Amino acid sequence: MLVLLPPSEGKTPPSIGDPVDLSLLSHPELADARRRVGDTLAKVSAQRNAVSVLDVGASLAGDVARNTSLWSNPTAPAGQVYTGVLYDAAGMATWDAATLSRAADRIRIVSALWGAVSPADLIPAYRLSMATSLGRIGGLASFWKRHLTGPLAADADGGLVVDCRSSSYVAAWRPTDSPWVSVKVLRELDGKRAVVSHMAKHTRGLLAAHLVAADACPETAQDLADAAAGMIGHALVDVGLSPSAKGPDELTLVIAG
Repeated sequence: MLVLLPPSEGKTPPSIGDPVDLSLLSHPELADARRRVGDTLAKVSAQRNAVSVLDVGASLAGDVARNTSLWSNPTAPAGQVYTGVLYDAAGMATWDAATLSRAADRIRIVSALWGAVSPADLIPAYRLSMATSLGRIGGLASFWKRHLTGPLAADADGGLVVDCRSSSYVAAWRPTDSPWVSVKVLRELDGKRAVVSHMAKHTRGLLAAHLVAADACPETAQDLADAAAGMIGHALVDVGLSPSAKGPDELTLVIAG
C-alpha cells in the first residue's frame, strides 16, 4: 500500500537542525531535479515581484523571503514541518519512531519542491505550490510528471495506491500499474449528504493515521473500505466504495454534520 498526501500550505520553520541533504531524502535519484527547482525558487524569491510570481498574499512575504536561503535553513522531519489541517488531524508531528518508520514505507507527500518525500525526511520550510509556473522550469506539475513516474511506481510496486491529493498534485503522477483509489469526504446533515472542504482534509488526515497505525496493509479497494469502516462510530458515520472503469475507484468517507 502507498498513501499519497498533498503538502500543507502551512509549514512550521524548524528553529534548529542541519541544512537539507538531498542525498538522504527518499528517492535520492531526484536530487538533480530537486536542486534545479530549489535553485530557481531561491532566485525567483529574491525578485521584487516574487509574491505575485508565487501567487501568494503580501502577508506571506516573510515565507517567500525564507526561500532565498533555502539551502542553508534548518530542517526537521516533514511530518513536523507540514502543519496544515490534514497533518494536524493525523497527529503526524507526534508520531513515534516506529510509526515514522512505517510511514517512511507507506506514505509519500507529493511536493512542488521535493517531488515526493516521506514524513521522516528532513526538510526546511518553504513556500511553493504545484500550480506555480516557476521561471524557465515552467509548470511544476508537468516538470515533476517527467521525474516521478519511475520512483513512485517503484514505491507502489503494483500494490494499492490510496490517493488523498488535490487535483494539482494528482497531475504530477497518476498510477497506471496499480489499483488506485481516491478519497472523497461527504458530510451528512438531516439525511442529506454534501461535499466539504476543510473537514475533508481533516478526515483524510485521520484516515492516513489509521492506515499507518494498522498492522495489516490493504491490498485491494475493498480491503481499504473495510479498513476505513473501522473508523465508523469514531470519526465516520458511513463508508462507501464506487468502482470506476477509468481513473481511480472512489472511497467515500461520510462524516456527521
